[in-house]
Amino acid sequence: MPECKVCFHHCRLNEGQLGLCLARRGTDTGVVCDNYGKLTALALDPIEKKPLYHFHPGSFILSVGSYGCNLRCPFCQNSDISYSDTSRMMAEDEESSRHTRYMAPDELALLALQEKTRGNIGVAFTYNEPLVGYEYVRDAAREVKGKGMHTVLVTNGTATREVEDELLPVIDAMNVDLKAFNDDFYDNLIHGSRQMTMDFIARAAEYGCHVEATCLIIPGENDSPQEMESLASWLKEVGAKCGTDIPLHITRFFPRFNMTDRAPTDVGLIYDLCEVAHRHLKYVHAGNV
Repeated sequence: MPECKVCFHHCRLNEGQLGLCLARRGTDTGVVCDNYGKLTALALDPIEKKPLYHFHPGSFILSVGSYGCNLRCPFCQNSDISYSDTSRMMAEDEESSRHTRYMAPDELALLALQEKTRGNIGVAFTYNEPLVGYEYVRDAAREVKGKGMHTVLVTNGTATREVEDELLPVIDAMNVDLKAFNDDFYDNLIHGSRQMTMDFIARAAEYGCHVEATCLIIPGENDSPQEMESLASWLKEVGAKCGTDIPLHITRFFPRFNMTDRAPTDVGLIYDLCEVAHRHLKYVHAGNV
């Protein structure tokens, strides 16, 4: 039974079986990227929407997404293409063209180039989790860079070293969701790996990729000043080792998907946590306020 080597789950998949991410499938020769080139979203967005505030500010970027995710965040803002019943239907439906649009890597790069007249600087892989379909990201990013344009990754940062080795040479900038700075949040709420995300951020910064981080503040889960102090201090340490400043976006939670049992994050708390983070970081931005 082949084992998927993309993330910490290490799914062992029988032939035809989908992994937990819904984007990878077992075959008789190994595990393949089942969502390759199957796009569910395509839009020309301001770069600040990624959010990236310190990478070509004021520009636009062609943003693309597929389906599937290897985390199980109950507060997901893109649940229809991550791991909801809708995304499972996309993954399991043999007539996938009814729900997705196939676009080859060179076709995507050509479209990005055509949008240059509207201020486009490249392609951002976003909306769902792009790492679960890293082969398409890698191939398309090579085509985009070959046309002299930029590549951006918006990700939860949970990928193995093998995937990092494939992607870091072709990604110019990224925003990584560092969803909390406590293992209980990662282990029990979203079924993720905080250490893998931290390793991903550190290696990307060391490689020379432009890195910004985002932390969504959820009431009662990751909202303490002490936790923010630790998170910001760690980002400062990573940046110092690489001779850079890593910006942090501290964003406000709104009830979504399977987490509607609490109110939106208090705006005052967001600003208070920004002040805490500013003790360590040069660039801190409040989001959704």
